[in-house]
Amino acid sequence: MRALVQVSIALAAAVLVAGCGNGNAGPGPGSPQEQLPNPLPPAESGVLKVVTRNGSTTYYLNRHEQPAGPEYDLVSAYAEHQGLEVEWQVLNSTSAVLEVLESGEVHLAAAGLTHLPSRTERFVRGPAHTEITQQLVCHREMRPLPRNLEQLTEVGIRVTADSSYAETLSQLALEHQNLTFEEDSVRSTEILLGQVARGELDCTVGDSNIVQVNRRYMHELDVAMNLTGGQNLGWYLPAGSDQLAQNVRSWMNSQEGDDAMGRMEERHYSYIGEFDYVDLRALNRRINDRLPGFIDEFEAAAERTGMPADLLAALSYQESHWDPKARSPTGVRGIMMLTRRTAESLGVENRLDPVQAIDGGSRYLADRHRRLPESIPEPDRTFLALASYNVGRGHLLDARQLARDLGKNPDSWADMSQVLPLLADDRYYPNLRYGYARGYEPVHYVTRIRNYRDVIAAAFE
Repeated sequence: MRALVQVSIALAAAVLVAGCGNGNAGPGPGSPQEQLPNPLPPAESGVLKVVTRNGSTTYYLNRHEQPAGPEYDLVSAYAEHQGLEVEWQVLNSTSAVLEVLESGEVHLAAAGLTHLPSRTERFVRGPAHTEITQQLVCHREMRPLPRNLEQLTEVGIRVTADSSYAETLSQLALEHQNLTFEEDSVRSTEILLGQVARGELDCTVGDSNIVQVNRRYMHELDVAMNLTGGQNLGWYLPAGSDQLAQNVRSWMNSQEGDDAMGRMEERHYSYIGEFDYVDLRALNRRINDRLPGFIDEFEAAAERTGMPADLLAALSYQESHWDPKARSPTGVRGIMMLTRRTAESLGVENRLDPVQAIDGGSRYLADRHRRLPESIPEPDRTFLALASYNVGRGHLLDARQLARDLGKNPDSWADMSQVLPLLADDRYYPNLRYGYARGYEPVHYVTRIRNYRDVIAAAFE
């Protein structure tokens, strides 16, 4: 974007709001469908006015208090391509988003909205960018968990008001007369998921991407069943915005739009693998039991090295589960699992001393990061540094050259995560300077650290 993004936040940024909104009956005479949007077209004003929701799968402020999120990334990419500034209006509910959209105060709604026939009657449908299913989510210890539609009549269900979930449940209630549910006009889907995780609510409904992201933090959640098949999330525009809608759709279907969606998926979703209840339950327990004993050391190391404290903690958890006495069969030891040779090069005299080990391991990661070209954008540079910490700088350099040979981008983690496993492929490694390596390991390693960091980050706020 050409200039600073302007933001209007209607709810505190700490409250993450999620859930797809629902449409109502079609407009009557004199409705906004007969009106053009109030603001000047972006082509004339140079400003794209966008309404969204504050949420982990839409728009939020990250640990650096900078805007982030899947919708933020896509809108920013479109605006940059068009040479537009973005003026964001961030609201606390889907119903509020739809109300602003219907008023014609904005050019575009990018808020994780499900494309529904009822909505398309009221607004101009923009491009789709993510496929989801609506999932019934309950506490994992509920017995019995509802596994079919008939059993839905036996549990309490609450969903965010005016949502696509309410529309789905209303349709199901026509076929199952005893099915009832509540609509909550205050709480977002993520807040309702938290209530389910704490046992305060039987079940709720959420889009699969929202559930996928939040189950890492709320490990007591269980997906009981899918309530729908695949549905599209995408953008909507006010009635009368057909020309802008066509422009937006053309961009999303172009190579630039496809690349932007790829970057969005890589940054926000691709590293979130299958849910591991046991692993994440142990992580949350150790955040409470073990991390407090080392958090000051991670923060001090961050000040010395410039590497983020939560990243260092996540790396350490991947290495040792924050066990200062950890030891592998190959002889690496300590909370940062340093080899004897690496420890000596860093001046670490006792690998089992967590103060020395955290300092040494943090300096080692910072060195891996520093040795990479400054032209590599973040977060790719950090991911490559983590891979180097795991597999060694020589093997990473081999993989970067192999990427060039294969016509891939050695500065892109998305491309490198495909190339690194080839270090174990006998079609390639005999011709590499450093030879064979278990290249699939650093890919798995970086993926886990990214997941752990997301969960650990709250401890450093």
